[in-house]
Amino acid sequence: MDDLIAPGDVWLVGAGPGDPDLLTRKAERLIAAASIVFHDALVGAGVLALIPAHVVRVPVGKRAGRHSRTQPAIDALLVRAALAGERVVRLKGGDPSIFGRSAEEVDALSQHGIRVMICPGITAASAAVASAGVSLTLRGSARQLRLVTAHARAGETHDLDWAGLADPDVTLAFYMGRGAAPEICRQLTLHGLDPATPVLVASDISLPGECLIHTRLDLLPLAIDRTSDAGPAVILVGEAVRGRPAVVAAVLDRVARQG
Repeated sequence: MDDLIAPGDVWLVGAGPGDPDLLTRKAERLIAAASIVFHDALVGAGVLALIPAHVVRVPVGKRAGRHSRTQPAIDALLVRAALAGERVVRLKGGDPSIFGRSAEEVDALSQHGIRVMICPGITAASAAVASAGVSLTLRGSARQLRLVTAHARAGETHDLDWAGLADPDVTLAFYMGRGAAPEICRQLTLHGLDPATPVLVASDISLPGECLIHTRLDLLPLAIDRTSDAGPAVILVGEAVRGRPAVVAAVLDRVARQG
């Protein structure tokens, strides 16, 4: 038995963007050593297939508009399992500490004296640019990277510093950006960002149905309609994600050979 996880321990494990080959070696060891795994809806099927048959699986996934469990309910399940002596893995898509509510779960567990640790994972923005053959930063023109959640509750507006975000020297990564695409376009151009700013829209990242669309800011609402609506989309804005002809051709050739 792997001694990486002891009875009563909880590990928050990053499952990455979906492709099991993008898991860290530590994440794979933790999944194999767990006695119970609580997993999100967005964890890739290939990653879930790595969970041994004898391990209890509990889906606790939350998707916009279709929340199966509240965060307090998930916290209570983790606490109960840990106090019962289970070796607990909380499997989260991407990286647990990037819009993964890891701080809330760490706090809830720590209040009960439960030892909790975090295993990082590859976040969607990194995986998207890797697939597209571009970068999140660019020497001389993209010195900053800002990760932004574009998700807002029903009836609420996106309370963002749009003036600060509309910076041509920054790469913006909007997570859960599908529904917010028209507002992202409108607000960034309204606050001075060039409508021709390069944009990369990515969905089903690292999976067989991966969709990567190079476009520009003023065409973003049209481009988002061309992606699959089955899962969330990451919208990357900035000069660093400009599709270079040779790179785009290589990506298309790779996709054609895989298909």
